[in-house]
Amino acid sequence: MSGEVKGVAVAAQQAGRQAGQHGRRQRGSSRVRSAVLWEALRTVLERIAPEDGPGDVVDVGGGTGGFAVPLAELGHRVTVVDSSPDALAALERRAAESGVTVRAVQGDAVDLPDLLGADAADLVLCHSVLEYVEDPAAAMVALTAAVRPGGSVSLLVAGQIAAALHRAAGGHFGDARRVLADPDGRWGDHDRTPRRFTRETLTDLATGAGLAPRELHGVRIFADLVPGALVDADADSAEALIALESAAATHPVLRELATQLHLVADRR
Repeated sequence: MSGEVKGVAVAAQQAGRQAGQHGRRQRGSSRVRSAVLWEALRTVLERIAPEDGPGDVVDVGGGTGGFAVPLAELGHRVTVVDSSPDALAALERRAAESGVTVRAVQGDAVDLPDLLGADAADLVLCHSVLEYVEDPAAAMVALTAAVRPGGSVSLLVAGQIAAALHRAAGGHFGDARRVLADPDGRWGDHDRTPRRFTRETLTDLATGAGLAPRELHGVRIFADLVPGALVDADADSAEALIALESAAATHPVLRELATQLHLVADRR
């Protein structure tokens, strides 16, 4: 490897490490809620970063750029696919304010191959989308087609078990029972989340589309049980809670209790 190419590769690895540090610019409860996810993305970016520089990232349902803009700031080439023109307009303003370029494409997850073509990205993000699409299996097939062989898909979904715990903690015991019994993990007609997932249903969805699950993280295991005012007011408490969330994120029992499940799956 030439000195110039080696230097670029090192820069790409440094950018991946910075992704894990992005949450440090946030404070208190917001930082706690996203720390595990950013750390997982840092690990993925370091693993898949091409030797000749930053990678291509597609954020499906990326909205106003909460992940896309920070990733673009790290030097990655980022495309956001979202069905909302208002969200994409906000994304472009946010990117301009940050001095980066993020490609904005209007469309749905299932149309990804038509919008971007096959093998378009080293990393595809699909965060808080599968709960709402009409056909999750079709969306997963589209995500798989968009990622290059050797690349990864980052899936973030609402956890079914956590929903039951939270409804029970609020005194809604019947709702909690319905969450556990319902195939989609819903507690009733007024539930605004169309479906939730368990470890099994999420991994089955990924493998059914031809992806190989690599690692599963629990996101917000404890964070949603702790008063936000506590961690907002005390930096040491926030740090301690982040450490606890990180330690529990891959625990085989505790991760099942997370508000959100995060699965990293690879294109075979």
